[in-house]
Amino acid sequence: MEQKQPTIKEIARRLNISVSTVSRALHNHPRIGLRTKMQVQKLAQELNYEPNALAISFKQKKWYTIGVILPDLNEQFFSQAISAIEDTATGQGYTVLIGQSHDSVERERVLVEAFRKHRVDGIILSVSKNTDDYQHLDALDKYNIPLVYFDRIPRGGQGPSVSSNIRHGAELAVNYLIEKGHTRIALLKGPGSLIASAQRFDGYQHALKQHGLAVDDNLVKEIDLSAEGTRTAIAELLALPERPTAVLCFNDYVCLDAIQYARKEKVRINKDISFVSFANLPMCNFLDVPPLASVEQHPYRQGQLAAEMLLDIVEKRKTVSEIKPVVLDTELRIF
Repeated sequence: MEQKQPTIKEIARRLNISVSTVSRALHNHPRIGLRTKMQVQKLAQELNYEPNALAISFKQKKWYTIGVILPDLNEQFFSQAISAIEDTATGQGYTVLIGQSHDSVERERVLVEAFRKHRVDGIILSVSKNTDDYQHLDALDKYNIPLVYFDRIPRGGQGPSVSSNIRHGAELAVNYLIEKGHTRIALLKGPGSLIASAQRFDGYQHALKQHGLAVDDNLVKEIDLSAEGTRTAIAELLALPERPTAVLCFNDYVCLDAIQYARKEKVRINKDISFVSFANLPMCNFLDVPPLASVEQHPYRQGQLAAEMLLDIVEKRKTVSEIKPVVLDTELRIF
């Protein structure tokens, strides 16, 4: 027969004291005498008493759980960010629930609703590439569930967020290519729904203009970040009467897809066409033909800061209005 879990009532009955006295003794309340505290705590230990976490959560209106929604854990960028979020959250006694949107806005909506129903204390989110309607996120306000964005943030997004200075990173990359003698530089900028795509283009065109170079619309391709979309864009660039001599890619994964297709077309990588990208993922160090350089976006630091922001709100150390967006500096890492 299964043994019943001992309760505060059982301890109170055995010691012939009130339930409230037992509760205070277990929490070392200053109004409870030392002898009573020792009796209560000794009996609790003998009975293997454990506090009812669910009851405590109801009373405190806190569940010590946060939800994280990101596009794809297979991407090293997001796995590094998750490591930081878990390290930070577990260090403060919180459990982390993880969901992947796989860049589907519908799946993102489902995950947000699931986390709400599981009563998470807050959510950290990197929006899907297709998210252009934020009603499912705005709805969290009425349930008092704070939301912090990281890396991929909404257009005109207000409130707590952590990202990297994409515009400056694009400028660094284009300046580097121009210094190496390139004047026909293509850009694979990503989907229009992501603010990061516009930021890449802003930095790209600003760097070109600073060097007296015009933006050639034929060299700017909006892609959906899929391998097929990248191959189509590279095929179009290779078909131009005057090919680009360099390509700035949305991220390292897009860059690898682009390089793979270009190699099949007998393009000599970083000789006929040079490649530069974003994210600076560790895997690039193990490639036989890596991009010339990659923009460091600090995924671990982004995850850490996002978790700290959320926990500051949840623990009531700060209000949402007190927390300002953080934009980390980017650096160009040359391979």
